[in-house]
Amino acid sequence: MTVDTRAGGALAPPPAGDDFTAKLALRAADPEIAGLLDEELHRQEDTLELIPSENLASAAVLEALGSWLNNKYAEGVPGKRYYGGCQVVDRVENLARDRARQLFGAEHANVQPHSGTQANMAAYAAVLKPGDLVLGMALDQGGHLTHGSPVNFSGKIYRFEPYFVSEATGLLDMAEVRARALEVRPRMIVAGYSSYPRTLDFAAFADIAREVGAYLMVDMAHFAGLVAGGAHPSPVPHADFVTFTTHKTMRGPWGGVILCRAEHADAVDKSACPGVQGGPHLHGIAAKAVMFRQCMHPEFAAYAHQVVANAKALAAELLERDTVLTTGGTDNHLMVIDLRPYGLRGRAVQSAFDEVGVTVNANTFPGHGGTPFNPNGIRLGTPSVTSRGMGETEMGEIAGFIVDMLQGFDDPAVHAEVRERSAALCRRFPLPYRRTTVS
Repeated sequence: MTVDTRAGGALAPPPAGDDFTAKLALRAADPEIAGLLDEELHRQEDTLELIPSENLASAAVLEALGSWLNNKYAEGVPGKRYYGGCQVVDRVENLARDRARQLFGAEHANVQPHSGTQANMAAYAAVLKPGDLVLGMALDQGGHLTHGSPVNFSGKIYRFEPYFVSEATGLLDMAEVRARALEVRPRMIVAGYSSYPRTLDFAAFADIAREVGAYLMVDMAHFAGLVAGGAHPSPVPHADFVTFTTHKTMRGPWGGVILCRAEHADAVDKSACPGVQGGPHLHGIAAKAVMFRQCMHPEFAAYAHQVVANAKALAAELLERDTVLTTGGTDNHLMVIDLRPYGLRGRAVQSAFDEVGVTVNANTFPGHGGTPFNPNGIRLGTPSVTSRGMGETEMGEIAGFIVDMLQGFDDPAVHAEVRERSAALCRRFPLPYRRTTVS
């Protein structure tokens, strides 16, 4: 993978002639699906993707993901499969496991989870029993569905108790987390988030877990790529288990990974298969292996640091324009806008931004006052636009789009102008998959 670090580690276009429109075999077999693939590629080309959990995988990752490894069944782990013919795929999976361990300095890695949810499910099941008590960040505080939501498996199988951020600052107070842990005495503490814009104190979480005799699991689904690139502290030295997804800041295939201490290796492997899922997706594991190798390159470190720099720049530009951000800013790749000063709700804002080629998602925040489906906030982040090569200057332009839309929400002329400006920015920074620009 060649990367232009001057553009913040942007993914370079593939070699001339490599075209990621739908291929001839697919066009012949199913022109309807081929057409939809082309339509989605055009949508991505013509859209500023600001959802912090979305990114652009490299052409090499996508090639591995669409390979004939899809044809092989391989239940079990390398060297202990339930199927024959696994000589080659064992080497593929071992490469992925070795690279994950090397990249994060972990004692053991399981690369089989199909998603972050499966990774969390397997990590829980490795050491917990149904009904065990777990302490995790509440969903409306910035946590995740799999951290104990009552509509999710985690809240149905285990007894989750929440910890909370400060009502005044929106920040975690580790003294309050400690008091909560001493109060409920959990079997496991989960640290991690889906919409908390600040760095977590992993050492403090580990101290609390040891004090109450709990396992510590860190869900770094959102910031794993920042850790891999050296732009964020690593939880691996502090936690018994670390789970993450490979498609957010790591810009790899959709999937999950579990890192753990060596003493939990067998339990984690058995929990993943046959515990919560069957045969691994070897094409996905190969794509993860490619991604891990790319994450070891100096260019990826430049990218990870640029993601954080861009997020800080975007937050600063929004604050300069009197936008209210939860916690007053960001330390990582994401931020949450409080829409109440504009008299707007998240779902309507999300839909309106779709129409002007700027993708965000409606999001809750502490004390937001809305509903989970229609909250009073929107969440946005910088991973995808950084992959396109954008830097701090472009963050100022994007902040202008956002504030103009929020201030002129009911003005069609504002919508039309923002659509033109966002399309122009997309044309200046085309996707890496083909050498054309937005039409």
